[in-house]
Amino acid sequence: MIVSTAERRTAMRGFALTAALLSGLALAACQTTPVGQLANIDKAQGSSENISSLSSVINSNPRDPEAYNVRGSAYGRSGQYQAALKDFNTAIQLKPDFYQAYSNRALIYRFLGDQQTALADYNRAVQINPSYDAAYIGRGNLYRKAGQTQLAFNDYQKAIQLDTTDARAYNNRGLIYQQQGQHKFAIEDFSTAISLAPDASEPYNGRGLSYLATGDEQNAFSDFNMAIKLDKKNAEAWANQALVYERRGDKQRAAKSYREAIHLNPNYQPAKDGLARVS
Repeated sequence: MIVSTAERRTAMRGFALTAALLSGLALAACQTTPVGQLANIDKAQGSSENISSLSSVINSNPRDPEAYNVRGSAYGRSGQYQAALKDFNTAIQLKPDFYQAYSNRALIYRFLGDQQTALADYNRAVQINPSYDAAYIGRGNLYRKAGQTQLAFNDYQKAIQLDTTDARAYNNRGLIYQQQGQHKFAIEDFSTAISLAPDASEPYNGRGLSYLATGDEQNAFSDFNMAIKLDKKNAEAWANQALVYERRGDKQRAAKSYREAIHLNPNYQPAKDGLARVS
């Protein structure tokens, strides 16, 4: 849902999270792993069998840039980043205006920690095709990770204005609204993300935090439970569920959920702090 400029101007400003306990959890919810065009490639497509099949296609037609782009995506999904780069480079050499390959290659550079080269590739992708939503979302993720929140917001906004059906644009813009304390808009964005990707855990976890910040504990609890149901390895959702139990005075269930969060992510400080409080 796109909100008007007037609505944004009248939005909540500087809304502090309702409890100090929430601050660490809300920040943690803003940390997501790099995702981009490769996220749309099914994990099975990164299998050795699929890569072998794609290699046969390339051997039959070594001048096909599309084949290199698809195999590069498969290599990326399997974690073979150098092989992925090689294929994206070949795809771009064969088709210099191949904006999808630029965007895909940018994501690989992000995984490898080369943020400047990734930014140059995203810039090139949107220069070639100003309507390519995936590149705006990928670049927005890069900006957000670098702490350039306004630039990230602008890119998510652009993707949404292009009528993207990619839930990440709404989810990640929602995270920015949440960070700014604009929880009404955050909830709207998370809800849209859920409608576009109902099997994704992250929007439920994000929306739950904003519900909790606005005092809607029951809806928050329902969202954290759904996030866990969709992804039992979501440490943040377990910790957030534990926080609700803690607020309700149920220290036993809170401790159990905090322990599960720590089991999944031993370095997750909000869970460790929470367990110390209820133990």
